[in-house]
Amino acid sequence: MKALTAATAAAVGFPVVVIALVLGGAGADASNPAVGKVVNGLNLAVMPAAGRPYAPWYIRASKSVAGECPQLAPALLAAQGYQESGFNPSIEGPPTQYGTAKGIAQFIDSTWATWGEDEDGDGTALGAKDPEDAIMAQARYMCSMVKKASRSGYKGDPVHLALAGYNAGWGWVDYYKGVPPERFAKGQTYHYVRIITSTAAKWGTALGGQLSSEGWTRPVDGQLGTPYRQSGANWSSGYHTGIDFAVPIGTTVRAAGPGTVVKAGAGVSYGNEIVIRHDDGIYSQYAHLSSISVSEGQKVQGGQTVGLSGNTGNSTGPHLHFEIRTSPAYGSDISPVPYLRKRGVTL
Repeated sequence: MKALTAATAAAVGFPVVVIALVLGGAGADASNPAVGKVVNGLNLAVMPAAGRPYAPWYIRASKSVAGECPQLAPALLAAQGYQESGFNPSIEGPPTQYGTAKGIAQFIDSTWATWGEDEDGDGTALGAKDPEDAIMAQARYMCSMVKKASRSGYKGDPVHLALAGYNAGWGWVDYYKGVPPERFAKGQTYHYVRIITSTAAKWGTALGGQLSSEGWTRPVDGQLGTPYRQSGANWSSGYHTGIDFAVPIGTTVRAAGPGTVVKAGAGVSYGNEIVIRHDDGIYSQYAHLSSISVSEGQKVQGGQTVGLSGNTGNSTGPHLHFEIRTSPAYGSDISPVPYLRKRGVTL
């Protein structure tokens, strides 16, 4: 679903006309897949069949920008391509005042002139309808906006901001100083970002976080801070009941593994928090969040975005507090490190 085309975003910094292009089924195939083995950042078993021939190019595109934009994992680029075109390299959108969107990544001619190159060596006759060329251009274009988002100081994950800019035009990101709200364009851009990040998590990575073979991952990309069981007067128990990740406000927080949300809301000392019950009866907790994007009773996949890090509650600075518990209640903590290590995740 699109508010404006990918290419339109570069052509117009502040679009006034919003055109809806709904691609039947885009995002639907990955609603609840069984997570299998992840190879090179993609789980082909859960990707739609139409996208599998392009998997090597999404992997190549991700690697081509990894030095500047490591957040652009293969699964994220693939999920975006699916949302844009359903992996149809010959699709065209309706004509607009900005041009006609074409191909797997939906570029218009003016933006293709900036980002398009002959990546597969078969000439340029197809232009934006050459899927291999378009996938590589998509990664370069997205990376340019991730870097712009990182410099902007706007609230939210830079990848989310870049996706919004790709969809609606960076001018609207500037206008709202973040991802446009759900009221903008009947929710098209808001849900475009939500669907792509959710689908990417299910297809093998979540904004750079590799899933283990059992569907587990680090809850956030960032350096470790206060370790488990450190003693001190800051904690009512006399020790730190989890581990901290030193990340700025607005960093994407992911479900460490598949499970069901049993708490999602405001606490007291923990501020905004989420607790997830996993299939083995163990719980994970995510605290001091700036925002929450899941609700109680919701089933989540490992790597799925559940909220954004923050500094709410009893906190001495921006970070994610993460716990593993034997019950949903405070005081039932166990060490997160060996628990996650058994599931293929190294902190």
